[in-house]
Amino acid sequence: MIREYRTIEEVAGPLMLVKQVEGVKYDELGEIELPNGEVRRCRVLEVNGRNVLVQLFESAAGINLADSKVRFTGHGVELPVSQNMLGRVFNGMGEAIDGGARLIPEKTLDINGTPINPAARYYPSEFIQTGVSTIDGLNTLVRGQKLPIFSGSGLPHANLAAQIARQAKVRNADDKFAVVFAAVGITFEEADFFISDFKRTGAIDRTVLFINLASDPAIERISTPRMALTAAEYLAFECDMHVLVIITDITNYAEALREVSAARKEVPGRRGYPGYLYTDLATMYERAGRKMGSEGSITMIPILTMPEDDKTHPIPDLTGYITEGQIILSREMYRKGYMPPVDVLPSLSRLKDKGIGEGKTREDHAATLNQLFAAYARGKEAKELMVVLGEAALSPIDRLYAQFADEFEARYINQGFEENRSIEETLDLGWELLSILPKSEMKRIKPEMIEKYWPKQA
Repeated sequence: MIREYRTIEEVAGPLMLVKQVEGVKYDELGEIELPNGEVRRCRVLEVNGRNVLVQLFESAAGINLADSKVRFTGHGVELPVSQNMLGRVFNGMGEAIDGGARLIPEKTLDINGTPINPAARYYPSEFIQTGVSTIDGLNTLVRGQKLPIFSGSGLPHANLAAQIARQAKVRNADDKFAVVFAAVGITFEEADFFISDFKRTGAIDRTVLFINLASDPAIERISTPRMALTAAEYLAFECDMHVLVIITDITNYAEALREVSAARKEVPGRRGYPGYLYTDLATMYERAGRKMGSEGSITMIPILTMPEDDKTHPIPDLTGYITEGQIILSREMYRKGYMPPVDVLPSLSRLKDKGIGEGKTREDHAATLNQLFAAYARGKEAKELMVVLGEAALSPIDRLYAQFADEFEARYINQGFEENRSIEETLDLGWELLSILPKSEMKRIKPEMIEKYWPKQA
């Protein structure tokens, strides 16, 4: 039997103290009934003897301490799941907001889940094609990987996220691929952009959307990514699907965590974020991967905006420690009008070697990848020298490298948000660009591969 308590002692911002309760556990879900019959939800943050501190999911306005009742449900925040979630739009608490029929759940799962046991993990090794050359060709995404996108304020990461969600696929497994998209703390305009873009392109049919608006309570922002991951775990490990989870924006999630931490008067860590930020992020990121005994997998692309474009800020810094690489968006590329504005040289996918090569992409992938990186880096140096000393000071070969760098940015990096390139198209374009340089400069590619793939008209 669920007991009701009329022992609310104090309400301070998003927190409420309830006294003289029995058998209540940490993280348990509670309901507050106002005198007018309205029900609001809360979650247990702290248990101290018979006193509990709860956090409100909605506003504290109108809560009368004497006449409001609190009851605890005996379980944490849960998400009803079913395969019918595909094609639907939910809010940050897992409630459908698309006007569709009520979801009939196959089961109800606790949103906190558990990270995959390292001993039960398969090593990620299968290529995922995103259709974006700078990712597929140079920083390959592998099934089961965690590959974040580091962006800056005002950069078009939302467009890139929508493009990846639209285009991504595991080759030879199209029928079992799904996308779980969680938008955390975004504006109404951004939410409208994502929903209408997915509907316009038909991508909504294989997508589960969780939308949390900036006007929603901070506690809901903390729940949204976990709701998305719970839906992904169900689709991946119980329905054997290949699931791509895209979460934007992790920075809004961390800000909500800081807000809750400050309300609890916890000792702050770096830049006011709680000392357990690393652990908290890890409990989310480590839910991605491939599990023994299951055909399905969860691949994760968390997107975060770096405050002041600072890579050493705690959020990108800690994320980089947990994940397997990062794709960095560049303000310089954005100013040049190159979309998506990926900064190729500092971007990295630590698992790219595992997902490329014969049988996965193409035999020449690894060699051309290394040659393109090396040529672009040298071309950038040549262009910097040109600024200081003038073009006349460059050797003929350095001028060719400078030309290569310009062409590489204009044609390889710049592809727009609507073009979907296959890995073969990306690799062929790489060879076409390398043909600007003489064959004698191809020091990272075996002669037999040059013979086989070098463009004939060059």
